[in-house]
Amino acid sequence: MATTITLKGNEVHTIGTLPTVGSTIRDFALVDSGLNVKTLENFEGKKKIFNIFPSVDTPVCAASARTFNEKVSALDNTVVINVSKDLPFALGRFCAAEGLDNVETLSDFRGSFGDDYEVTIADSVFQGLLSRAVIVADENNKVVYTEQVSEIADEPDYEAALAAVK
Repeated sequence: MATTITLKGNEVHTIGTLPTVGSTIRDFALVDSGLNVKTLENFEGKKKIFNIFPSVDTPVCAASARTFNEKVSALDNTVVINVSKDLPFALGRFCAAEGLDNVETLSDFRGSFGDDYEVTIADSVFQGLLSRAVIVADENNKVVYTEQVSEIADEPDYEAALAAVK
């Protein structure tokens, strides 16, 4: 069942709904800026905040990456995983320019993360990109918090996501 969100007030749909709290997150294969594949195993035993967004080249997406980078530095055993369909080269350029070193920024450009986590946008000019969402999982890969941001142009609720890993 699709989730209805908006893009600057216009109705948009994702292909489904976020994983439910208490469920186990699925494995994934995402690509880093060095074209290395990262999977769930790379983050074994860590709390995970998935910061999912359409493109790092938009102001709100960039702001969420910067904010999570800043806030996660104070948390133990926690990793922020930024996920978008951007090419790994663009993500690497952005992280280098912004000095983001407390987050992993990974691309789903050739993977199925968007479909597996049901955050792929099904229609509108953003069709095929990922919606703005946050999924938080504990060190045992159990989902402890989710947020499907209802308006793509809005930032996620950082404090709620961070509270879920404390």
